Amino acid sequence: MGKNVEKKLIRRRLANAWLSTVISISLVLLLVGLAALLLMNAGSVSDYFKEHMQVSVLMKPEVSDAEAMAFQEELGRYAFIRGTRFVSKEQGAEEMKAMLGEDFLSVFESSPIPASVDLTLEARYVSPDSLDRVKAVLLESPLVDEVSYQQSLIEALNQNLTKIALLLGIFIVLLLFISFVLINNTVRLSIFSRRFTIHTMKMVGATKSYIRGPFLVQAVFQGLFSAFLAILFLLAVLFVVRREFAELFEIFQMPILLAVMGIMVAAGVVICVLSTWWVVGRLVSLSKDELYY
Repeated sequence: MGKNVEKKLIRRRLANAWLSTVISISLVLLLVGLAALLLMNAGSVSDYFKEHMQVSVLMKPEVSDAEAMAFQEELGRYAFIRGTRFVSKEQGAEEMKAMLGEDFLSVFESSPIPASVDLTLEARYVSPDSLDRVKAVLLESPLVDEVSYQQSLIEALNQNLTKIALLLGIFIVLLLFISFVLINNTVRLSIFSRRFTIHTMKMVGATKSYIRGPFLVQAVFQGLFSAFLAILFLLAVLFVVRREFAELFEIFQMPILLAVMGIMVAAGVVICVLSTWWVVGRLVSLSKDELYY
């Protein structure tokens, strides 16, 4: 009876150790997956912000709304334009009232707000040099009085996105190193509790490769199960992002998401197998006295 209770306790301890190992590995793989997803979508994130930058084309005061709308239709032939929005004189005046107050037009005999067209550009044209060329093309029209955009914001956006991509790449390399160390230590603690079983197998003549075999098979399943949990966690995070930031979620492409999941599975299996191979090999080499330290 006592032996059965002891066996149950040992099995429970092993199960708890295995479960805690899997959860620890899953959390590490989740961080790896999130960082990889951001890095692989860095270009899409950059394009998302660039394509939401607004360029305002202000018409000359004498240009009517009808002429401005006709000009808006002509803009469709330019390859650098992604979208347009017409703002009539009346609509422009209402927007100015909302920003400056109801009385700001009282000093004018007529509304000084001209008709305008707000543009969004293709991402590859949102750079200082390209925007200068775009501005020159738009100013060629006799209807256009001014083309305005936040140049300092665009320059800061291009510079910061490059820095963010570089820092994110460095972060992923460090994270992979840290994840290997953490997973290695977690696997080591799990296997170390079975060091006397390994020593017994060695004493009856089992070779190092024979002893490693069952542990490596277990490591493969452990890595797969950990990666599966990590993918579920990742999908939960993406579900929250989609619910809270629907527009931002659109930048995540399904092929990239599947590639990230593949990376998580491969990382989980490879790191678990390598850690197990190294730890078991080291334990097999220990003498009986060294097993107690």
